[in-house]
Amino acid sequence: MRLTKQTDYAIRILMYCAANEGRLSCIPDIAAAYSISETFLFKILSPLKKGGIIQTVPGKNGGVKLARPATHITVADVVMETEENFFVAECFESSMIKCPLTDACGLNSTLINALKAFLHVLSETTIADLKRSTTRDRLGLDTSKEPRKLAS
Repeated sequence: MRLTKQTDYAIRILMYCAANEGRLSCIPDIAAAYSISETFLFKILSPLKKGGIIQTVPGKNGGVKLARPATHITVADVVMETEENFFVAECFESSMIKCPLTDACGLNSTLINALKAFLHVLSETTIADLKRSTTRDRLGLDTSKEPRKLAS
């Protein structure tokens, strides 16, 4: 299974927010850290906000923050909010292919088990687990700057 760019960047955005814990993360800074457009970043934030993974604070001094602790957000949570489907093969979507073996196929059941295992591993990995000691430095997060105030 290959994750979309949206999911990849969603995870990165959450890692940024986790590394910037206790502070609001502003959109231009996140976009610059990952060399992505602010427009694409806003598109990615929408399902994360809808899924209760992030909170947005509007306004000049606004930004984004995790809606709950990074230890309570799994990679599976993110994948489930950002991926459109989990069709590992054409036969997963019955309208795409007319195969007489779909309900009795060894490949189909094997792929279903593989998908379950994939999601299981992701459900055991939190955003906090992805953060490393060098994450702040590599993302250019400066702890000496005055933090943006977190809105309640």
